[in-house]
Amino acid sequence: MKKLLKILTIAVLPVFTITACRHQSKEEEVSLQNVAEVQNTDKISKDVYTDEFGDQLEVAVNETQNTITIRLDGKSYELKKNEELPEYTAGDADFQYSDIRGEVTFLKKDYNMVLFHHKKNKSSSPNTKMASY
Repeated sequence: MKKLLKILTIAVLPVFTITACRHQSKEEEVSLQNVAEVQNTDKISKDVYTDEFGDQLEVAVNETQNTITIRLDGKSYELKKNEELPEYTAGDADFQYSDIRGEVTFLKKDYNMVLFHHKKNKSSSPNTKMASY
């Protein structure tokens, strides 16, 4: 009888250990999913602009964190929104991005060099007729 109890104890103990280990990994997996869900709550808008030379500037604005990510010529730049300047302006120590009244400009501050400039086409004025008296 003691041998049977000893064998059962030895056989059941590893089963509980394996079950407990698997249960922990599921909890970790769930917590990682919750972190991913929290990160997806940011309000992000993306735009792609093309200048007259054919260069493309990809802009991703994170309105929740007030940051902007710019991709130009295979390089990425992370800039912080500047509240003091007009409309949407962001910058860091080296670069500045602005989108003011449809003019998108990305420049390097040290050299006052414009890296990218795009002016949105103004839509033609609607056909409205003025009444003459």
